[in-house]
Amino acid sequence: MSEELDNPVWHALTGRQAHVALGHGRARHFPRDMAPFSAIESHDPASYADLAIGLPANTEARLFRLSDEPLPPGWEKIDAFPMLQMVPRHAIQIANSYPVPDVLTAADAAAMQELARAAQPGPFGPRTHLLGDFVGYREGGSLVAMAGERMRLPGYTELSAICTHPDARGRGHAERLTRYLMNKIIDRGEVPFLHVRPENKAAALYTRLGFVERRTIWVLWRKPIAVLA
Repeated sequence: MSEELDNPVWHALTGRQAHVALGHGRARHFPRDMAPFSAIESHDPASYADLAIGLPANTEARLFRLSDEPLPPGWEKIDAFPMLQMVPRHAIQIANSYPVPDVLTAADAAAMQELARAAQPGPFGPRTHLLGDFVGYREGGSLVAMAGERMRLPGYTELSAICTHPDARGRGHAERLTRYLMNKIIDRGEVPFLHVRPENKAAALYTRLGFVERRTIWVLWRKPIAVLA
């Protein structure tokens, strides 16, 4: 398994998604209206110096790291929590059931934001839908379920924003959307992966779809300590 998954934000923003990356040197950032994540090349003073330079004022850096690393000088800890990084046991297509989902476009941006507010799938900004393919299901003209792609690494694409409106749950929407995108990614010769909190009940769905835990990834929220003039 590629070690690039050990530092997914860095390899996304210095690789396939370099065109959206902010920052320089040994640090990168997604635009905050796309995703709230930043990355450092390694845990060292030079990387953190570059991270601080490119970080928007009064904003924490949200890093994906292999452990809850020691806090560097000049930084304060805001939060730290583990996530399960999951990949399919076998990169083969799995049977999907219809109906085929709708392809979501920029015209659906407002509906996607409304659904994200109701379903709370995790960070979802006004331009998150530009990071990859998004699909969904509608009922009565309203978007009630969606799933999409977020981080893109060489050979890998992350599934994200998999969610269903509370009033439409229990109908298999999330499973069908996940299967659909998994198959599309595999068709492209890539491997799908995802991140989920250990306590999230969705982990059982992903396990049923053939995902297994690759490793635990720590999400570290860190902020430079303000220096008074």
